[in-house]
Amino acid sequence: MLTARENMIETIEGGKPDRIVNQYEGIALLFHPFLFRSPLVPKGTEVKDAIPNAWGVYNAFPANTPGGFPVQDEEHVLVKDIDHWQDYVKVPDTNFTDEEWGKCQEMYDAVGDKAMKATFVAPGLFEQCHHMCKIDDTLMAMYESPDELHDMIKMLTEFELRIAEGICDHLHPEAIFHHDDWGSQKSTFMSPAMFEEFFVEPYKQIYGYYHDHGVKYVFHHSDSYAATLVPDMIEMGINVWQGCFSTNDIPKLLKETQGKITFMGGIENHLVDFDGWTEENNEAVIRKTLAEDGTKYFIPCIAQGGPGSVYPGVYKSMSDIIDKINTEKYGFTQEQLEAAREPIQIMF
Repeated sequence: MLTARENMIETIEGGKPDRIVNQYEGIALLFHPFLFRSPLVPKGTEVKDAIPNAWGVYNAFPANTPGGFPVQDEEHVLVKDIDHWQDYVKVPDTNFTDEEWGKCQEMYDAVGDKAMKATFVAPGLFEQCHHMCKIDDTLMAMYESPDELHDMIKMLTEFELRIAEGICDHLHPEAIFHHDDWGSQKSTFMSPAMFEEFFVEPYKQIYGYYHDHGVKYVFHHSDSYAATLVPDMIEMGINVWQGCFSTNDIPKLLKETQGKITFMGGIENHLVDFDGWTEENNEAVIRKTLAEDGTKYFIPCIAQGGPGSVYPGVYKSMSDIIDKINTEKYGFTQEQLEAAREPIQIMF
């Protein structure tokens, strides 16, 4: 029987997995020092209590919402004029002490060989732009101030490359798990041509660096529609698109891409993760997803960007249901499935 890590790799590589990959079971999301200097906003942080990060962006994470997000009223928005963004943005230091790296290394050492060790990187280039500038101002800048936006993205790319260098030199992860949301439920935030103009080359630099320095798998999170960007994802060096919504027509994408990329998701939070959720509904959604998408180059998973859910118990319920299907279809016992993986990680 394969470990959860081995089974995930077989699925990504188009090999011979011996069961359905159960959401995030084959990958452990781990931190790097910058995330301790600029921590993610705690769940339950209300807007009135918004916390600034190392960039000076104020974030809140109210109850019953899927993640933290910037507070961008006139008082709190960081960049008030994108044409002069350098006047507002101070790039955080990326020199970390041996003690800081050692704290992270302890997290990596605590993970056994049943899961990939993956460095969690967030936010991505587009997200960081609109966290600093507001999303509408960022999108308008693509038309009205393209040179200034290109300069901002260049600055962020150089910052990410310095972070990547430290991660690869000190932590040597097998994978990275990189956030950057590129769309809504039914559309991307920009046309493919605009996306290519601003983001493809910077991401080729970032993901190329990771691949060239020992990182085998790049997981990119965008819980959205982004089917029109899949060719760009492949060009960037993304191995797994995590967060793909069912609205992307995943069966069609699987047929078109022929194993060049793996899709991890298919189950939007709104389908399962709501007040009054039930085991029966979760099971119906998961079985429908597997019937439509299969298991070749596909990993059924909640769409959000990390193991967990908005409403307590949903993620564990989904994992239990996939275990149930694996026992039915492949004959493994629950004890065998649990022995083949690390303890389930709940991140959110």
